[in-house]
Amino acid sequence: MTDTPLVLDPTGADIQGESARIRARGPVTLVELPGEVRAWAITDQDILHTLLRDPRVSKDARQHWPDFISGKVGADWPLYTWVAVTNMFTAYGQDHTRLRKLVQPAFTGRRTQAMRPRVEGLAADLLDQLAQTPPGQPVDLRENYCYPLPIAVISELMGVPDTLHPGLRACVDGIFDTSLTAEQAMANFVDMQRILRELVAYRRDNPGDDMTSVLITHRDEDDGSSLTEQELVDTLLLVISAGHETTVNLLDQAIYLLLTQPEQYAKVVAGTVTWNEVVEEALRFEAPVAHLPLRYAVEDLDIDTPAGPVRIGRGEAILASYAAAGRDPKVHGDTADEFDIAREVKSHMAFGYGAHLCLGAPLARLEAHIALSALFERFPNMRLAKDPAELGTTSSFISNGHASLPVYLDS
Repeated sequence: MTDTPLVLDPTGADIQGESARIRARGPVTLVELPGEVRAWAITDQDILHTLLRDPRVSKDARQHWPDFISGKVGADWPLYTWVAVTNMFTAYGQDHTRLRKLVQPAFTGRRTQAMRPRVEGLAADLLDQLAQTPPGQPVDLRENYCYPLPIAVISELMGVPDTLHPGLRACVDGIFDTSLTAEQAMANFVDMQRILRELVAYRRDNPGDDMTSVLITHRDEDDGSSLTEQELVDTLLLVISAGHETTVNLLDQAIYLLLTQPEQYAKVVAGTVTWNEVVEEALRFEAPVAHLPLRYAVEDLDIDTPAGPVRIGRGEAILASYAAAGRDPKVHGDTADEFDIAREVKSHMAFGYGAHLCLGAPLARLEAHIALSALFERFPNMRLAKDPAELGTTSSFISNGHASLPVYLDS
């Protein structure tokens, strides 16, 4: 292992190649984020499992990241939003428990299954629109299917009026774009806060059966569970952004993988594997979130690795490298870099692990199962309209998706 960090490409042009280069340096190795911020990237699935459930690892920069506390990392850092928000994503200990309990009721198993008919209806409507594409004309599935389905689901769940959709989408895209300058990132952060405060004001005047309205009632309670106004806004930011970005990438990658590997799709057609297995292997092979910033060592952490012990010092930053962990050869052997929907072990960490395990994971899985099965049933002869090398990627080392996914729907 070298003390010189590997500098992450902010454009995310080669996430899996970069993940392999990080892993080659060791399961716990230094990387450099924008702004010359260093963090320990964890690519080993077992080590990541251990750290993510260790109470000596925090997500609260205000308590446990000296560089943030001192102002060395401030509002001019391009990834400031990822560490400065005050919601369950960045909370630690009792604060995390309090904030998570307020959101959890929206994502129970019963509530998720109750949404099945609505998800099926949204998918059917989008497929009807796609069916109107003239023969021989390509259509971008990321833009016209992978994106609108999850954003419609989370917007209905959160009670977002249609008037806020365009601005909200642009801001969420900006949050995940790690190539933005500090000025662009801060302008995007300010705009996102403005839009979310408009949402809160709208739902205060027009309460409904939605999560935003529920959270507003907690904001106004005085029983120890109340939210501050900033916690309310930042919780909406978390649920709305995380509630659709990962599913967009999951759908995008799964469709791409099946279209570029027809022998895998043939297994689905033959009935030898299920759509659930497709979803899990896609999550493993191309984690929708490649790297997730940031966590911090509450105290010195000594980690045993094959190359010897590594110490993550108190207050040092930790980067969960989920894309690399999904292809950990210690777990998946020599075929870790192969997409195989029939593989027996599909262990991955695409939705995190431990106390911060994604509450929306069951909903994302439900959406993916419905959306993929409906799409391929409706258009079984789809094919890519561009060479895979020409698709491009999202401008991010966090979000793992294609810039576009153009296909011909007819044979």
